[in-house]
Amino acid sequence: MVELTPQQMQVMERLFAAGFRPVAIPPYESALCMTKGSCAAVLTAVPNGGLKLLAPPSYMVGGNPSVKLRRGSSEVFVWKKKEIAATPARLKELESFRQEISELLGEAIA
Repeated sequence: MVELTPQQMQVMERLFAAGFRPVAIPPYESALCMTKGSCAAVLTAVPNGGLKLLAPPSYMVGGNPSVKLRRGSSEVFVWKKKEIAATPARLKELESFRQEISELLGEAIA
C-alpha cells in the first residue's frame, strides 16, 4: 500500500467529496485507481506531493479499462474481446469524468 503525503490526502479528500471511489483494476492493482460512474482513471504521485493522471481516463467494459476504436463508421469501447458502442451518452460521460478529475487534480485541461 502506498503512503500518501498530506497534499495527496487533500487531493483524495476532494475526489471522495466529488463522488470518486478507489478501485483495483488489473493490471494496476499497485496503482491508485479511481472510478465514478462507468469511467476510471489511473493516478500516480508527482514529485511535489500531488497526484496526476498516469494515462487518459477510460470507459469501463466488463470491469476493465477499455480503449476507444473506430469500427467502420462508428466507435466502440473495447477490452479484450468485449466491446460496447461508444454512444453519445457514454462519450459525454467519459468527457465529463475527464474534465472533473483533471480539475480536481489541478491539471490543465487540453
